[in-house]
Amino acid sequence: MQLANQIAIVTGASRGLGRAIAWSLAGQGATVVAAARSLDKLAGLADEARKAELPGSVVPRVLDVTDRAAAEAFVDAVAEEFKKIDILVNNAGITRDSLLMNMEDQQFDEVIAANLKSVFWLTRAASRYMVRSRYGRIVNIASVSGMVGNAGQSNYAASKAGVIGFSKSVAKELARRNITCNVIAPGFIATDMTDVLSDKIKEEYKQIIPCRRFGEPKDVAAAAAFFASPAAAYVTGQVLAVDGGMTM
Repeated sequence: MQLANQIAIVTGASRGLGRAIAWSLAGQGATVVAAARSLDKLAGLADEARKAELPGSVVPRVLDVTDRAAAEAFVDAVAEEFKKIDILVNNAGITRDSLLMNMEDQQFDEVIAANLKSVFWLTRAASRYMVRSRYGRIVNIASVSGMVGNAGQSNYAASKAGVIGFSKSVAKELARRNITCNVIAPGFIATDMTDVLSDKIKEEYKQIIPCRRFGEPKDVAAAAAFFASPAAAYVTGQVLAVDGGMTM
């Protein structure tokens, strides 16, 4: 119940990491406004949270994070409905993988919009409310690709590296207002994104991971819950790689 009476926004919450993070925060007592492009899967998450009798709750909302006006209006609506915003988890993201010489401008622009611009828009909007209340926890989901790069993902790596640099700057700007901003950089996590890999490629990747396995969404969710909690009050501007030791 570390997050009792706290209001959290989690984007990209209909599946994978976002879904696990929303569940984890609700499990700690938060009211989680879970955002995604479609309500279908979000409604299922809210029902599951009720049936599990979590101490917190999941409130499904539709949001296209690539729409600046919609993103800003979304934050304003949450603040008006719940009177505050304590936690923001920017998790929504996409991939449009391609080797550099074959990459189209649209592939690059779409990834930057979804993975980096959305983080800027939502963080800027939410921080205004956090500054007023002199409290806030911002958790941005990047990737180890943003730390070390990855062939075929120059657009994705650029967006996630941007999230890391952006977050460190935000952390320095807002620390004196009791607002922290931290980054989680997942490695290979068993989600829809890794499901498309062949068994051969999965085994090859596991050989470069010291833990010799892919992580699970709950591993990232636990890190997000820590950064969002009072236990992390003196932690800001940090990048935590949840990658089984792959980048150490």
